[in-house]
Amino acid sequence: MKHLKSRSQDLRGLFENNITIEYVAESLKAVPAEAEVLEVLGWMRSQDFDVVGVEMGDTITGYVERSSLIQVKSGKCGDYQRVFHPKELIAISTPLMKLLPILQQIPRLFVLDCNQVSGIITYGDLQKAPVRMLLFGLVTLLEMNLLRLVRLYYPQDSWQKILKPERLEVARRLWKESQERNEATDLLDYLQFCDKRELVLHQPELLEQLELKSKRSGERFLKSAEQLRNRLAHAQSLVSGSSWTDLISLAEAMEKLLIHCEEIE
Repeated sequence: MKHLKSRSQDLRGLFENNITIEYVAESLKAVPAEAEVLEVLGWMRSQDFDVVGVEMGDTITGYVERSSLIQVKSGKCGDYQRVFHPKELIAISTPLMKLLPILQQIPRLFVLDCNQVSGIITYGDLQKAPVRMLLFGLVTLLEMNLLRLVRLYYPQDSWQKILKPERLEVARRLWKESQERNEATDLLDYLQFCDKRELVLHQPELLEQLELKSKRSGERFLKSAEQLRNRLAHAQSLVSGSSWTDLISLAEAMEKLLIHCEEIE
């Protein structure tokens, strides 16, 4: 089980440190500072751009928003550009996991590459494959660790007395099907996410060590994690029936719980 714990930590480190915002950022389209506002506004409407950069020479020095140009009658884009605020900027090398809480506070960020603004990130970019990989990795590692805790706290198949008969029967059926294909390992390996959740939450000591406020709140949280896993597995919208703020909070909570799981030996 120590091997599993070490592997979990290694994989978490891979997801948290090696997948950066470079893989989800969009290039920031830009117009010359001397471009006429009305022409740029028409172009932004046709391209459905909410914001574009303003260039002086080869450098993007600021940006204009479509909403702020609507009332403008004439003039150059450079006259209406907004200067980048430090809070709006993020380095291209920033890990995706560190991006999430920042984007929760500021829903649009401009990407710095070699001290030059080159890209933009919004909530919509969180639907992309790298973010889905990160989230699926988190929830998979969490499920792996829940199983590790079940093995740790339920020796000699004592978990079978806790699990509901119908859930135990499902696991046995899947186990038997694998036996027929010469693929079977351990009956525990055929528990579903909901089974692992039930067994872990049944242990008051684990509730305390995992810093879950109560069995009920732990159940709500882990059900949300399972629902996210299902949306990811079926390529559905990440915020179906939810919000980006809720999704980011869930991701942060999963990471925190995963760390607590890994601390238990």
